[in-house]
Amino acid sequence: MREWEKATWASGQTEAAVIQRAGAAIARKAEGMTRRGEFILVLSGKGHNGDDARVAAEAIQEREVQLLRVIDPETLALAPLLARKPALIIDGLFGIGLNRPLGLYWIKLIEQLNKTGRPILAIDVPTGLNADSGEPLDETIRATCTVTLGAAKHGLLQPTAWPFVGRLEVAPEIGLIPYPFTTELGVIVPEDFAEFPPPRPVDGHKGTFGHLGIIAGSFGFHGAAVLAARGAQRAQPGLITVLTEGRVYLPVAEQLQSVMVHTIGAILELPRTLTAVVIGPGLASPELPPVIRETCRKLWQSSPLAVIVDASALEWLPPGPCPPNALRVITPHPGEAARMLETTSADVQGNRVRALRELSKKWGDCFVVLKGHQTLMGRTHEELFVNCSGNPHLAQGGSGDLLAGYLGGLLAQPALQKTAATTIPYAVWQHGAAADALAASRPNWTVEELAEVLGAAPRR
Repeated sequence: MREWEKATWASGQTEAAVIQRAGAAIARKAEGMTRRGEFILVLSGKGHNGDDARVAAEAIQEREVQLLRVIDPETLALAPLLARKPALIIDGLFGIGLNRPLGLYWIKLIEQLNKTGRPILAIDVPTGLNADSGEPLDETIRATCTVTLGAAKHGLLQPTAWPFVGRLEVAPEIGLIPYPFTTELGVIVPEDFAEFPPPRPVDGHKGTFGHLGIIAGSFGFHGAAVLAARGAQRAQPGLITVLTEGRVYLPVAEQLQSVMVHTIGAILELPRTLTAVVIGPGLASPELPPVIRETCRKLWQSSPLAVIVDASALEWLPPGPCPPNALRVITPHPGEAARMLETTSADVQGNRVRALRELSKKWGDCFVVLKGHQTLMGRTHEELFVNCSGNPHLAQGGSGDLLAGYLGGLLAQPALQKTAATTIPYAVWQHGAAADALAASRPNWTVEELAEVLGAAPRR
């Protein structure tokens, strides 16, 4: 960020112009987190973070805004303002330059703010968090949302920082010159998909958009097959076929209309027109027919089809190379990734980038979707992408099955297979954005409701 800013100032752009645009971005986010007429308390410090806060306070519209400049927290009269129960507190106290312990009265101020239970919007980085390492200092603001300016700071992507960062959003267009560096990590923003997916050809037909096979569902776990199919439907491939265990054929077939449902016998026969296969949702029965595991291994090792593996099927994959140019995707959560790497979830979470690259390398340079907060995507050597859409309400059974089906439905389409490095982040972002839309409209929701809105998030 510092080098980027230096290059920007050298180009003739002024700090004042950038601060104006940064403040405006914060103001628009503050408006999105509040309603007209509500009270917003803005706290500004001495540096550029404080400058951004002051501009934001001036730019916020149709709210009651109180700007409080904080120079000496020991003499600060904060209690009367907090007694008004602000709808939002904006943290503009310290930015990325903070790398030393805070004094006692700063610590007491942060404690006081955290104890209010009011939503907090942090500018660039929550006060008290090291922007480079992601380690909290003695006391750190626990933000509801952090809008980081220009580009994400490395520390904001570390699991140690997550409880303080809250939801991470990036305001990339603040007047800096085009980003002049290459990085290992890129954070997804909706504008990345402004022109994606491309329009469907007007003369397209079912064959144009592929045929997805879903090997899913077993006794006691039939709902996963249904959810995977509904996720796939939202991606709109030409055809979808679910292949499921005979004991659950009826409950699966009865809940699906436009999806074909076949049973798995002694031999698992795939339709010849398939362009992609999803394997894994709901295949957790201890009495699963052995042919399912055998088919999974064969498809992974030798099929020219795109193969997406999720849930229980992850444990069946043979390490080693895959067929050249064959599309392979795995979607583990940290616990599954730990079992695949013969380590612990804590070790995976301690270095998610390393874990993802090890998974990809071990399984033939496949694409990896390492799920969880700030889902990470990519493979062995390429740039990795971090998704920040979604919320904790996704932590309910079936949301992963829905994602696997949606991802498979996109990757079944030949045109979208060719852009897999974009298609995969798009699927993950849409899944999280659907959850965000639901959370904004109601206090609780089900995965079945998530299926109804999946794929509809605006891309700009």
